[in-house]
Amino acid sequence: MRLVSNRFMSLFVFALVALVAVSAGAQKPGATADGKTLKNPVASSPESIKAGAASFGKYCKFCHGSDAKGNGPMAPKDTHPPDLTDAKFDHGSTDGEIFIAIKEGIGPKFDMKGLKSKMTDKEIWNVVNYLHSLQAK
Repeated sequence: MRLVSNRFMSLFVFALVALVAVSAGAQKPGATADGKTLKNPVASSPESIKAGAASFGKYCKFCHGSDAKGNGPMAPKDTHPPDLTDAKFDHGSTDGEIFIAIKEGIGPKFDMKGLKSKMTDKEIWNVVNYLHSLQAK
């Protein structure tokens, strides 16, 4: 009886650890304590917004659309890029959460690949400022 009890407890602990690992992996990019507290070091200015618009045009408009409404012609099949002019983003609305989503991509399938190999942190922060300028309109 004790052997069955020990096996059951081992199985329970294993299942609990697996559940925690899967839950952590399923967390939305950006929606972390780090993303919520990460502060934007680039002041929102006309220059930053202009630079962000240029980077958005180079890297983002193909999926999100030139108007950022999620209607880009090259979005991966069967995906629906979000409307980035909304007041609330699907993967966190703070500057840090948006930054992490752009930098690391959006899981779990990563239809949106991270742009950390293509953009500098400053360029990503400029895009964050640009996106916020669209929300204000």
